[in-house]
Amino acid sequence: MLPYRRVQEEVARRADALWAVASELHAHPETAFAEHRAAALLTGELECAGFEVRREVAGLPTAFTARSGRDGPVVAFPLEYDALPGLGHACGHNLIAAAGLGAALVVDAVRGGAGGTVLAVGTPAEEGGGGKALEVAAGVFDGVDAALMFHPGVYDWARAPLTAQEQYRVAFRGRAAHPTGDPTEGIDALAALIELFNVLSVLGRRLPEGSHVQGIITQGGTATNIVPEYAEGRFGLRALTTAALDGLAGRLRTAAEGVALATGTSVTVERASVRYEHFRDSAALSERFAGHLDRAGIPLTPPVPGVYLGSSDIGNVSGRVPAIHPFVAIMGADGSDHTPEFAVAAASERARRVLLAVVEALACTALDVLGDTDLRDRAWQGLRATAA
Repeated sequence: MLPYRRVQEEVARRADALWAVASELHAHPETAFAEHRAAALLTGELECAGFEVRREVAGLPTAFTARSGRDGPVVAFPLEYDALPGLGHACGHNLIAAAGLGAALVVDAVRGGAGGTVLAVGTPAEEGGGGKALEVAAGVFDGVDAALMFHPGVYDWARAPLTAQEQYRVAFRGRAAHPTGDPTEGIDALAALIELFNVLSVLGRRLPEGSHVQGIITQGGTATNIVPEYAEGRFGLRALTTAALDGLAGRLRTAAEGVALATGTSVTVERASVRYEHFRDSAALSERFAGHLDRAGIPLTPPVPGVYLGSSDIGNVSGRVPAIHPFVAIMGADGSDHTPEFAVAAASERARRVLLAVVEALACTALDVLGDTDLRDRAWQGLRATAA
C-alpha cells in the first residue's frame, strides 16, 4: 500500500479527535506565555501516543518538545497555540497546533518504527513574545532537517511573504520648568520626541519597498504646566530582510541622536522586543507540500507581488533549518486575520476541512523528507543559497 494512501486513512481515522483539539483550544484562548491549558492538552495527546515529552524547554513555562525516534533525519512540526488579547484565536493558532499535532501523530503511526525522528515543538507566544526565536537561541532546532507548518489565512499561497521586524524604545530627557514663569530654563523632552516623529515621516517617504517605521508616544509628560523633562516612544520597524532591518534600526538611532543634539536633550535607544527575522522559504519543500495539498483540491499559488503579511518568529527558524509556512484560506480574501470574523472562521466547517487537508499534506511532506535524501539535500542547498 502506498504511504500516501495510508496517510489518508490515518487522517480520516483521527479526524474527529483532531477537530476536538482545535475546538478545545479555540474555546479556551490563552495569550503569550500563559498557554498552560493548551500546552497540557497537546503534551497529553503526544504522551498518550508514546512520544517522549520535555516540558519548559528553553526556560519557557509553556514550551515543550515531543520526540519519537532517535536516529536518522529529523522532521519538526512547530505548534503555535497562543491567542490574541481580546480577540481569541483570530489568527487561527488553534488550527496550527492541531495540524502540527495531527501530522506528528500520523507520520509516527504510518512509518511504523522506520528510521528517522518526528519532533513536535510547542512554540508559545508567536504574537509578540517570540517563542521560536528564543527556542532557536536555546538550540531547540539544532539537528533538525526540516520545519513544517502552515498558517490559516485569507489566501492560498505556497509561501509566506513575511518581513523582519523588531521594536525599539526611544526615551528623551530634558529639564523641567514652568512654561510661563521660567520658560527659558526648560528643555522639552516631548518636543524632541515629536521632532523625531517628523524626521521619521520624512525618512519614510524614501524607504524601500517592505520597510516602514510606525511609532506611538508611551509617555509624554505629567501636567500641562510643566515642561516635560521625560518623554518616551515605542517604534515598530519592519524590513524585507533581516539585514535591511539592521540598517533601518541604525537610521532610527542616527535620527534620534541628531534630534537630541539639536534640542539639547539626551536620548537612549533600546531594543524593546525579540527580533523576528524575515522568512526564508524552502522552495523544494514548499513545492512538495503544494503538490500534496493539491490532491485535496486546494491549489496554492505564489504570493501577490508587493503584498506582505506581517512577520513571524518562524523566520528565525527558517534561517537555520529548511522550513515552510504556506497560507491556506479559511475565509475569503475580502476578510483579514486579527479580526472577530477571523476568530469565528477558525472554528468553522471550512476550517475543519482545511485542517484535515493540511494534516495530510504536512504528513506526506514529512515522509518525503524522512525517506528522500535528494529532497533533503536540495532543501539544504536552497537554504545555504539564501545565506550567500
